[in-house]
Amino acid sequence: MPNSLSHRRLLSRSLAALALVALGAGLSGCAGMSDTISPAFADPAKYDLYDCKQLETERKTLAARTAELQGLMTKAETGVAGPVVAELAYRNDYIALRGQSKLADEAWQKNRCQEPKPEARPAPVPPSIAAPVAKGRTKASQSAN
Repeated sequence: MPNSLSHRRLLSRSLAALALVALGAGLSGCAGMSDTISPAFADPAKYDLYDCKQLETERKTLAARTAELQGLMTKAETGVAGPVVAELAYRNDYIALRGQSKLADEAWQKNRCQEPKPEARPAPVPPSIAAPVAKGRTKASQSAN
């Protein structure tokens, strides 16, 4: 009987170790797939009818939200159980946003949209012209004094 009991323990420990190895392999595979499956979390036709102006706004919004989630995930990872919290709380939203961003970028390219040119800002006014004048006095009377 003692021999049978030791075989059962050995078998149960071996199965537990095998299950842990399989679980670890499965989870590590998911981590590498996040870039390839991200479009699966987004509607591929969502941006088909968007014009360039709408796509520009949407791309900026998605980029800001993605950066915000990335910051939250980085901040969460500094805690004791941070990596787990980051994965559970933010990873799905992050993957979905990356998928939407990819589809918005594809629509941007398909529509042949171009980045907006930076707006021309008026030249700064030199301080000598912009200097405030004291009430009741003109520049000429100030320079005469």
